[in-house]
Amino acid sequence: MEKQLDIALKSQNQLGWFAVQTFPRHEKRVRERLEHGGIHCFLPIYAKVNRWKNGCTARVEFPLFPSYMFVEVGMREFGRIFLDPGVTRVIGTGREPVAIPENEIQALQKATLLGNLLPHDYLTVGQRVRIKGGPLANLMGILVRMNSNFRVVLALDLIRQGASVEVDFDEVEPVPTSAA
Repeated sequence: MEKQLDIALKSQNQLGWFAVQTFPRHEKRVRERLEHGGIHCFLPIYAKVNRWKNGCTARVEFPLFPSYMFVEVGMREFGRIFLDPGVTRVIGTGREPVAIPENEIQALQKATLLGNLLPHDYLTVGQRVRIKGGPLANLMGILVRMNSNFRVVLALDLIRQGASVEVDFDEVEPVPTSAA
């Protein structure tokens, strides 16, 4: 009986990475406050040059996953996360938080350090998409395949006939369900 209790206590003290949802545009402030409270956080960011209407340009840092960040905590420390007014929830199934595998967080951290990460729309096979650029710009179709080399094959609705074409992955965006 003592052995089972000891195992349960160890599992509660074991640290894990969890995704935390924040209010929009509060990620950096939430990270600062949680880290000030002793909670280890990871907020992947990327930089881009923004140009405003008045012609000014500046390098601005944005969260890679808007409204999300990662915290490394044990089960006993979850209450401390919710003390921050910018935190809305911990991602999980139902009421149970789900830990993110350590190797995924490490890969994100390495790619962030190298500066290789840029945000991209989450696409799934069968989703309606629009081609953003090139000679086929603004044509819509259905995503039918995603190759390992980050190329996408679309079935386009051309004269009520099927046609497929490969386009670069970054040339495709999801079509909102209202526009479909």
